[in-house]
Amino acid sequence: MEDLLMNIEELLDQRIVRAIKDMGFEKLSPIQEQAIPYLLEGEDIIGQAQTGTGKTAAFGIPLIQKIDPDSRKLQAIILCPTRELAIQAAEELRKLAKYMHGIKILPIYGGQEIGKQISALRGVQIIVGTPGRVMDHMRRHTIKLADVRMVVLDEADEMLNMGFREDMELILGQIPGEHQTALFSATMPQPILDITNQFQKDAKLIKVAAKELTIPLVSQKYYRVKSQDKDAACIRLLEYYQPKLCLIFCNTKKKVDEVAEALKQHGYQAEGLHGDMSQHQRDVAMNRFRNGSTSILIATDVAARGIDVDDVEAVINYDVPQDIEYYVHRIGRTGRAGRTGRSFTFVSGREIFKIREIEKACRTTVEEKKLPGAAKVMKAKADKYLNQAWLLHEHEDIEQMKKFLQRKMEEESCDALELAAVMLKAQVGDKGEEIQVDDYRPKRQQERTRGGKSRDGRNAEGRRNRGDNRNADSHRSRSDNRNADNRRSRENNNKRGIAFSLPKKKKQTKGE
Repeated sequence: MEDLLMNIEELLDQRIVRAIKDMGFEKLSPIQEQAIPYLLEGEDIIGQAQTGTGKTAAFGIPLIQKIDPDSRKLQAIILCPTRELAIQAAEELRKLAKYMHGIKILPIYGGQEIGKQISALRGVQIIVGTPGRVMDHMRRHTIKLADVRMVVLDEADEMLNMGFREDMELILGQIPGEHQTALFSATMPQPILDITNQFQKDAKLIKVAAKELTIPLVSQKYYRVKSQDKDAACIRLLEYYQPKLCLIFCNTKKKVDEVAEALKQHGYQAEGLHGDMSQHQRDVAMNRFRNGSTSILIATDVAARGIDVDDVEAVINYDVPQDIEYYVHRIGRTGRAGRTGRSFTFVSGREIFKIREIEKACRTTVEEKKLPGAAKVMKAKADKYLNQAWLLHEHEDIEQMKKFLQRKMEEESCDALELAAVMLKAQVGDKGEEIQVDDYRPKRQQERTRGGKSRDGRNAEGRRNRGDNRNADSHRSRSDNRNADNRRSRENNNKRGIAFSLPKKKKQTKGE
């Protein structure tokens, strides 16, 4: 990989190379390795890759290379599904163009005063915007497309899901001159393929396999939890692992609000993020999460697009994602920049089959675990408090603290250990209740479990049927709903030669 990075460096402006090194690049990700050479050669590309794979740099590096800093005309358009993703992409591009003086990059999106955007557009070579706001400026003639050389559709499937297909097609159709088009999408539904066929020329397909997207540095676990116990399970994991920054994903906006409120009631600094919130509310939540004043962010999948925080230590899938692709999107938020990360998924009832689908599609293993017990959580909380407290053992006020403790020991006639234990208890709190495992098992598995027990001859019914093992399963299924007296009566009837009535079809099945 290092050699590939060196090969790319030879093709780039040295000012871009300098910026790349400042950003800590050591090797290319799979999507960067394949996309950058094609884009530098002027080819159209279709990149199938998920969030967290380095797509922004994959198109950003060639894009910056192609911009003419001396021309103050619009030369590139990047379309993104959300305001947050547009801001994130613009920030990344600015880092790449750090030493390319004269290149101006502007994110444009709804919720921002249009007048300020119009003023800021003067002399901009690259705009990163949502389709709706780009269309708005096109109608106002505040952006000119005549000199656009490159168009990028980032997260095209999400723009499609959000109803932007017509806007995307109108924007692409209005660009008059020869230009290069790069489309990136996690999935390739037919409408996306229609867009590529209509607006791209001999596009190169670049596909990053799912097995490359399941980040090795992320530990993946799932827990069988009843739906009504998910809040308690969430708190249990937060108390035990104590992540500095944690993302929790829910499938609905309502659930985001409910989980955020539940965590706040337990004393956590938590914020929700979803599409029904105003832009101001979303900005406040994101800023608080980025600067660490909020340690937990609960979000829907669409609202989470554009979250780019390297220090996320854990991702909790409160709900199993509705689409398999979202699973990779979610866990890709942790384990970044060479750090290890954890992902936890709560599974209720038949959702276990979804985990199996995820494992198969992503060629990964999600390990089943039991939630930490109440005793383990109490120990983890005590260890954290004691370790934090001991960091102050050389503080200048320690001697004064000792005097306070000595006075209290004399007042209560207790020793130092007893007083310390009481103080620790005040910090740790009560031992929580154990959380029951969701013991759902598929019907076939239940039948196999019951059948295995009978075949071992360990219950009364199995002993009665030793003479006819072929009939054991049918006999057991009929006998499960009857009490011991009824079973003994049927056995006696059989001994006296009285026929035990079974449908003819059942007898044929048993003889097979």
